Amino acid sequence: MAKKDKQIEYVWSDKKRPFLGLPISFTRYYLTENRLITKTGLFTIKEDELEIYRIVDKSLQRSIWQRIFGVGTIVLFCKDMDTPEKNIISVKCPREVSDLIGSYISQYRDRYSIRGRDMIGAAGEGDNDCFD
Repeated sequence: MAKKDKQIEYVWSDKKRPFLGLPISFTRYYLTENRLITKTGLFTIKEDELEIYRIVDKSLQRSIWQRIFGVGTIVLFCKDMDTPEKNIISVKCPREVSDLIGSYISQYRDRYSIRGRDMIGAAGEGDNDCFD
């Protein structure tokens, strides 16, 4: 009996737009309900996945050229060993995408009762000079 591959449903996807806001790149971003996927490359494809609940903070950066062409860079700060900082570079409508990511972070954390403090080490860990 052959197994049928489950099709992944993407909430949002876009390409990196490095030149004049045009999607001329081999970097593609996908957002599902619980993870952010980055695929890069033409012949050899590298795929990086980041669980949404591991994102602890985010920021938006827009240079003058990015503002002119309607793109921006979203910087995600994560509690992930291999990707502590994830850049979603030059995507269209960056404010809406940032808000969308934020809403899925909240939904996922509410569904599984995960809070930011659950991912950060215990208070006083690593700073024992105060107790000597």
